[in-house]
Amino acid sequence: MTGGASALPYWRLSSFYLFYFSLLGATAPFLGLYFAHLGFSSARIGELLAIPMLMRCVAPNLWGWLGDRSGRRLDIVRFGAFCTLLTFSLIFVSHSYAWLALIMALHAFFWHAVLPQFEVITLAHLREQAAHYSQVRLWGSIGFILTVIGLGKLFELFSLDLYPWALVFIMSGIVLSSFWVPNATPQVRPDAAGQGGFLAQLRQPGVRAFYICVGLMQLSHGPYYSFQTIYLESLGYSRSLIGQLWALGVVAEVLLFIVMARILARYSVQVVLLASFLIAALRWLLLGNFADQLPVLLFAQVLHAATFGSFHAAAIHFVQRRFGARQQGQGQALYAALAGTGGALGALYSGYSWSSLGPLWTYVIASLAALAAAVIIATRLQEERA
Repeated sequence: MTGGASALPYWRLSSFYLFYFSLLGATAPFLGLYFAHLGFSSARIGELLAIPMLMRCVAPNLWGWLGDRSGRRLDIVRFGAFCTLLTFSLIFVSHSYAWLALIMALHAFFWHAVLPQFEVITLAHLREQAAHYSQVRLWGSIGFILTVIGLGKLFELFSLDLYPWALVFIMSGIVLSSFWVPNATPQVRPDAAGQGGFLAQLRQPGVRAFYICVGLMQLSHGPYYSFQTIYLESLGYSRSLIGQLWALGVVAEVLLFIVMARILARYSVQVVLLASFLIAALRWLLLGNFADQLPVLLFAQVLHAATFGSFHAAAIHFVQRRFGARQQGQGQALYAALAGTGGALGALYSGYSWSSLGPLWTYVIASLAALAAAVIIATRLQEERA
């Protein structure tokens, strides 16, 4: 990035994203596998994985309101990161279902305080260059890649009993990097859309439809984030290869992030979101039907560039454009909350349907959810170009 971006604390922001999404790289592919290692059934695994998602429905809105009210977003990020580490460390006390459920709730309450507030800080640093957000965020994807490959190899060589220690190490990195980041506050834009408070901005045309679709997209990811590793292992793939397959999807995401500013300049947010939902519907059908065929599986993983990459970048841009400076935290928090609601429902339904309906129909349901979101976006969202 050049010109006015020279003052951007690029590496400080990027280091935080690297550690934060390294934690996601450790939990999304391996947390369900770890619970299976502890002997829990698919239904119990689905419930445990749904708890952090349910906390994501509540926590971001509370912390978002506090961040907008106090303006102390960076303090919230640092406090949330430290408490995430502290509460997750309780996992070394017991592995009973009730205790693990409590840990999932406590650590998620603080973990989900962090990212929405940090997104506001990043966009405040970027200012008029918000379309370049993806160039900072891509380091989160790199952290995810390094983690899934590294842990995949680690758990092929050693026991999954090491898993909690790996998460504590990554959480410590999040805490340390949060103290390296300088603060920034959003610019007040007199001509920004949505004057009149958060609720008034929420009533703008297409905004509520957008948030519904956020929930549907995350619901459709339920089987993937909850059971994909277990599914691939049952098909005979090694843990090392499974980690590489997860990484492949995020490599595709990184490549897309690099060119995302150009895409948003050429196409409207509506078009980018619509394409993301349609590709998601295709991806889940491919995973449900052809995951045993490596070439198809490789192609389906590359589609992660759209099902997460282009979707997330367009969504962050949409929220940044539709909410004023004083409501940025609440807008990002609501995005996280609706994603959490959808993710929780996705984890719950896939947990119950995995053993009763099987992987195929579980993924068919996911595909239908993404298709429904595509219809809503096509008919309810107004065109908006970066």
